[in-house]
Amino acid sequence: MNEVLFRVATSADVNAIAACRLTDPTAGPADPRMAAYFGGLHHPQQALLPRTGFVALDNESVIGYIAGHLTTRYECEGELQYLFVAPPYRQQGIAASLVRLLANWLVQQGSLKVCVNVNLDSPAAAPFYLSLGAVPLNKHWYVWKDISTVLKR
Repeated sequence: MNEVLFRVATSADVNAIAACRLTDPTAGPADPRMAAYFGGLHHPQQALLPRTGFVALDNESVIGYIAGHLTTRYECEGELQYLFVAPPYRQQGIAASLVRLLANWLVQQGSLKVCVNVNLDSPAAAPFYLSLGAVPLNKHWYVWKDISTVLKR
């Protein structure tokens, strides 16, 4: 594996993001609304603008991605919308690096209380978010009361 690079994602990355997601057949395809999301045309429940995303690259191939936006859902100020890392690249800190990039962006937006919908079909999801300081809000949602704490981990 080469050095993993990170950069801001754009709607031009959606096809590569979709291909990345297909590397894990158990995860299912990427959200078909992702292009509209990055283009500011699809708005998850209570989502606000602006929004951003980041991709992780190995040799210019997308191997992971994250996206998030401002929100009022659950009285939060930000929401982590998408997070995925291709199976061969898991357990190497890439997901945590992506969360830190999004956390930094959210802090710059003045959004500290951030929520994430935890996929219960992914046994690693809840422990991962807990390891980054999120706490359960309800059965499906976790929250960081101050996402800036992720930047110190």
